[in-house]
Amino acid sequence: MKKTLISTTIALALMTAITGCTAKQNDTSVARSQQQVPSPLTVTMLARYESGQYGVSAAEILDYHPPSNSIFVVNAESGQVDILDASIIGSAQAAKDPLTLNNLTKRATLNLASDLQLPRLGSVNSVAIFDNLLAVAIERGDGKGNPVQGRGFIGFYTLDNAGKATYLQAVEVGYLPDNVVFTHDGNQVVVANEGEPNDAYTVDPEGSVSIININNNVPEQQATNINFNDFNIQSARHHELPKGVKINGPKSTVSQDFEPEYIAISHDSSQAFVSLQENNAIAVINLKLQRVERIIDLGSKDYGLAKNAFDASDKDGKVNIQTYPGVYGLYQPDTIASYSIDGADFIVTANEGDARDYAGFSEETRAGKLTLDKNHPQFDAIQDKTQLGRLKVTTSIGDTDNDGDIDKIYSYGSRSFSIWDAQGKQVFDSGNDFERITADRLGINFNNHNSKNKGDNRSDDKGPEPEALALGGIDGRQYAFIGLERTSGFMIYDITEPQHAYFVDYIVNRDFAPTFEVEDGVVTKGDPSVVGDLGPEGMKFIAADKSPNGKPLLLVANEVSGTTVAYQLQK
Repeated sequence: MKKTLISTTIALALMTAITGCTAKQNDTSVARSQQQVPSPLTVTMLARYESGQYGVSAAEILDYHPPSNSIFVVNAESGQVDILDASIIGSAQAAKDPLTLNNLTKRATLNLASDLQLPRLGSVNSVAIFDNLLAVAIERGDGKGNPVQGRGFIGFYTLDNAGKATYLQAVEVGYLPDNVVFTHDGNQVVVANEGEPNDAYTVDPEGSVSIININNNVPEQQATNINFNDFNIQSARHHELPKGVKINGPKSTVSQDFEPEYIAISHDSSQAFVSLQENNAIAVINLKLQRVERIIDLGSKDYGLAKNAFDASDKDGKVNIQTYPGVYGLYQPDTIASYSIDGADFIVTANEGDARDYAGFSEETRAGKLTLDKNHPQFDAIQDKTQLGRLKVTTSIGDTDNDGDIDKIYSYGSRSFSIWDAQGKQVFDSGNDFERITADRLGINFNNHNSKNKGDNRSDDKGPEPEALALGGIDGRQYAFIGLERTSGFMIYDITEPQHAYFVDYIVNRDFAPTFEVEDGVVTKGDPSVVGDLGPEGMKFIAADKSPNGKPLLLVANEVSGTTVAYQLQK
């Protein structure tokens, strides 16, 4: 594949049938693409930073400070935050060689361990900026040898117009702070504390949401921690817990089992929508009353429907997108975001999926190992590795009649993104767009891995694996940008009308030809520096009035390639 940004808008208008898809399905896809992409965005790479670190989460979550033209990027494993100089974007032209562009420079690095002066600090997980205040989430061990089971901290810094960060203070929050955001008014910092168990599953801290009040741009010394204890069995609000919410940790209470992952804030800063990924749910937090309003069960996706057809095998050697009645996907969103229309909030989710897979407990298995009800429509297909036999599924749910065998097969994630109203009703799902579009554009290189070039390699797992997500308004239209963690690149959808969202483009800066492999942070084959951008983990939309060049930008942090990229977006 040539060294260039790949845009699929034109290619999709010329789609032809691919192996495993019926002609009828492809005709529908062509018509939809031609009708719904009247004026696609022009996406241009302007700037890029290469950390030179591969497979060690050297670029994860990021945010932007307009006064200093600085990009703050989480370098997770180092426990640091890299500060990149984005001023070059103001005069940058389209990249001639996007795969190897390296024109962003690093201004400085924040070392949280040095600033906080606390033992047992671990990875930095998240950053957020409001005006000249920077908040950074860092995890901590518990003092008993468990690396992330202690209470974490939010480190606060003040930023000047040159991008210099001055340490202010640290505020203790819950166990394993995984995401930190500011409310839109800047009056509160909200933190999702994942509370992940240790590998032996002998210690399982409670998941929680922390709120830190901000007064005159100065954070309070203590956080308010909101837990989910009231939803435990025999507690006051257990009856409010929807039956479909997935609770399966061994000997864990509901509050221990809940693992808050990511946060979106309502347009009026009164609510926080918190993804509970492993639980396939969203918690709604009242930020004024500082209590849990409700828990939303996201349900499942029916892979028996033509619009949801997918490829379930990494051993078939081809694109094989088909329906499987009796098989379902749990949405299990990672990143979530929100936007409003006429005062009504809508929640957008990147439905990555995640299993509990630890040495002390694992729910994950292959479909071929399930004890399936003999009347299940896929009883024969699970015996075939080129069909359903390899699909990774959960053993925790699916026995609907309690007779010891599985009646419904549930896999992780839905290989899509969704839009929900504030009450949790789904108003849109992208169906099988991601697999269909990448298969049409990339052929057998679809569902690729992000640490080696091997097409169809992730079909048995979570496919393209949507994870990163950002929203932004351009010329009166609202767009969603969804990063595909495994295949890499990002999808663009127009979501101006939530019920009628539609695909706009797919952008990927990756060469699928070279042989390379990264294992546990070590390059074992080839040269990943020539491959491009791998594993988008975090995204940030920059509006035109905040941008260095006066035009909307999308910043993307790629954790496997350790690269940070700035794209210009223009109609």
